[in-house]
Amino acid sequence: MTATSALKSAKVMGFVPTKNPKKARTFFEDVLGLKFVVDDKFALVFVANGTMLRVVTVKDFTPFQFTILGWQVSDIEKVVAGLQKKGVKFERFSFMEQDKLGIWSAPGGAKVAWFKDPDGNMLSVSQHD
Repeated sequence: MTATSALKSAKVMGFVPTKNPKKARTFFEDVLGLKFVVDDKFALVFVANGTMLRVVTVKDFTPFQFTILGWQVSDIEKVVAGLQKKGVKFERFSFMEQDKLGIWSAPGGAKVAWFKDPDGNMLSVSQHD
């Protein structure tokens, strides 16, 4: 087996930085509903639909202004409304038209809404045809 063929069939895992693991755990577990697995003292480990997410504890970082983690959903309006009820604030951008929930409809038909975790990391939910 070659390295590239091994990667084609390997599970992908995600990484998100945090300066405050306590706030991050509450957000990812209680607000977003991800299954918490373990705090291994390097990262909080969650599972999201079979994908491992490691929320890595770091001393300091500056969050990027683009999406670093997102979820593809089948009913974005329902998901956004549900997250808003849990206190999630969706981002508004002056350079694009968004509906009352903060959802942008892309020219190709996709719908996207952005929000931040407690560390300011940009996350998103999207619906694709």
